[in-house]
Parts: sequence; structure tokens; C-alpha cells
Amino acid sequence: MAPEHDILIVGGGLNGPALALALAQAGFRVGVIDSLPLDTRKDPGFDGRAYALALASQRLLKAIGVWKAIASEAEPMLEIKVTDGIAGQGPSPWMMHFDHAEIEEGPMGYMVEDRFLRRAFLDAMAAEERITQYPSETVVAQSVIDGAVRVTLASGKELSALLLIGCDGRKSGTAERAGIGRTGWGYGQTAIVCAVAHEKPHRGIAHQFFMPHGPLAILPLPGNRSSIVWSETDARAADCAKMDDETFLQALRPAFGSFLGEISLEGARFTYPLNLTLANSFIAPRLALVGDAAHGMHPIAGQGLNAGLRDVAALAETLSEARQRGEDIGSDQVLKRYQQWRRFDTATLAIATDTFNKLFSNDNPLLRAARDVGMGVVNAIPALRRGFVREAAGLTGELPRLMR
Repeated sequence: MAPEHDILIVGGGLNGPALALALAQAGFRVGVIDSLPLDTRKDPGFDGRAYALALASQRLLKAIGVWKAIASEAEPMLEIKVTDGIAGQGPSPWMMHFDHAEIEEGPMGYMVEDRFLRRAFLDAMAAEERITQYPSETVVAQSVIDGAVRVTLASGKELSALLLIGCDGRKSGTAERAGIGRTGWGYGQTAIVCAVAHEKPHRGIAHQFFMPHGPLAILPLPGNRSSIVWSETDARAADCAKMDDETFLQALRPAFGSFLGEISLEGARFTYPLNLTLANSFIAPRLALVGDAAHGMHPIAGQGLNAGLRDVAALAETLSEARQRGEDIGSDQVLKRYQQWRRFDTATLAIATDTFNKLFSNDNPLLRAARDVGMGVVNAIPALRRGFVREAAGLTGELPRLMR
């Protein structure tokens, strides 16, 4: 019997829906298996999380018809300021300052809150007749049989397709069932994520403040609000998670500083243990991995979701071109092209974030002096600054069509 779908995607977070929309618009019949119910995904309750979308990622969302629904809720990132220092003592005099005016394409990226982005994806999938959603379902088994892949859901339902794609996160069951191992390690750090309101305007400036225990990112949201990603030791983060709001703000203020005036919390706080995890292969027979299922990295450069969306654009282009040539989209030769395109790029990015975190998350006076001088050199050379700006905007490397 012919498979019910051309492609099955496991995971309903952000990369999964983005890929489903890109593939559906290319003419594929797509099924999306999501372990969470739709009501949970649609919950409008403000949860404090937000994403830094590089300019290339914004182009992808525009191409698949999602950007229009969230544009009014997105905050352009016009500048990035990177400083080194110690909480309560202020930043060092050395810094890197990147301005979007150094490139011609526009803002380096946009900050978008989870509550708006997730709903836009759900609405777009519901309106696409080539996408079938399977909410509140988990995959318990998968196998490759007679030129197709078959999955069994916890409900007992069976589905088949020409290709299975895992978008199911750093502990991907799709990868595990396919026998794909992982390489990585923990950082002994946990990210505290929340949103804050502040007295003074941020003027579209994103701040990255490196401290001995980990970086603090302060990222602009619409209005006088910012999203923070505060990396602390596991023990310190666990203590902060138990604090009431006012006690937490007292702990945050020495690191945050007073440059935006008084701050207050908006929404809930979340904690995420930080680690590096790379799948040893991005592909297996009739299977591909995308996003965190393929590569999970430190949020120090804010590139996790952007790397996943580049996977989305690259895989959609690879599969579309393969079908146009009459190839089997689940064949090894097609999937190897996707892996060749994305594996080196993501491994390089993962190594870079790992190196930056180890270099900056310490109070070694020699390393501190070396990195401060390094930041000063980068900031003083226009060509280097421009290169960093283009990297932050996602405009380097071989861009898929959906991101051009």
C-alpha cells in the first residue's frame, strides 16, 4: 500500500512546524506528530520566553507565510554590545559594538516572543491542506520496510511515509530508535530565562555581558521590556529558581545593572540545563534529523533556533530538488546531500560556542586580559566588525533559497 504521507515529522515545537510548512508549500503531503495537545501549544499565557531570529531566519518565516502574523509583535535588533565584567562591579572598558548600519540588508535580526511565534505556526499549519497534525501522540516504534518508513504511535495507530524526520529535541527518540549515538558534555551551567520590564527604552540594543559563572544576555522586546538569558552555575540557578519574585530581582540586579532603570518581572521564569550534544550522524535509512535533534549547543551566541531553521531551509530545498529530478526523497544519496550541507556548519558553530563559553565563563586574570584585548581589536577593525554583524544576521555561508 502507498504511504499515507510523503514525509512524517516527529516534533511540534518550532522547527517541526517550520519544516512542515516549507515542505507542504513545495507540494509534499506532510504529517506532524506532536506529543503535546493543541490546547497546550495554543495556551496564550505569557511564559516569558523569546527567540532571537537572525535576519536569514526572518526571511524563511516570510517565505513560508508566517512572518506577516508576527511582524507587529517583533522587535528589531539594531545593535549588539558585548562586554566583560563581574556582577556588581560593572563592565570592563573593553567591548565589542556591532551596529546594523554596517550591513545593507537591514536589522541583524528580530526578537519574537514564544506566545506569538508558536500560535502563528499553528494557524498556518491548520490552514494548509497538505499538512495533517497528530497532537497528543508519541512514537513508540519505527521501522523501514519496503521502501517506506512506518511508525507506531502510543495510541496504537500506525502511519507510513517515504521519509521520517526527527525534530524532537536534544533527547531525540527518533535518533535513539534509529541507533544514532550522540557526542557531548554538560557545562555545569543552567540558563534562567524570563522577561523583565524596565523604566528606560532599550533602543533596539541587545547586550551580552560575560561574567565568571556564565553570560547574561539582555535582549530587546517591544515596549520597555527585555528578555533575559542568564547562565549561572547549576547550584546558583537552582537557588534562584526557588526564590520569590522580589528576592530573584535582588539577585539579578547586580548582574543586570542600572542602565535601563528599575526592573520588574513579567511572566514566569524557566530554567534549562546547558549542554553540548551532537548527533553522530544527521541521517539514517529513510530518516533525517533537524534542529536540536541533530545539534544542541550553548545559547551564548543565540544561534540554536537559527541553526535549526537553516536545517529546515536546507532540507526543504534538498528534498524539493530531488523530487524534481525524479529521485526517491528517502534514498541515501539524497539524504547525504543534506548532511553534507549542514553537518560541517553546525559542528563548527557548536565548537565555536563551546570555545567562547569556556574562554569567557571564568575569572582567570590572564584569560580576562587576553579576551579584553581581543574584543578591543575586533571593535577597532571595521572589516572584522562587519564580519561579525553578517554572522549574527545569518548571512554567511551557503544560504538556502528560502533564506536569500
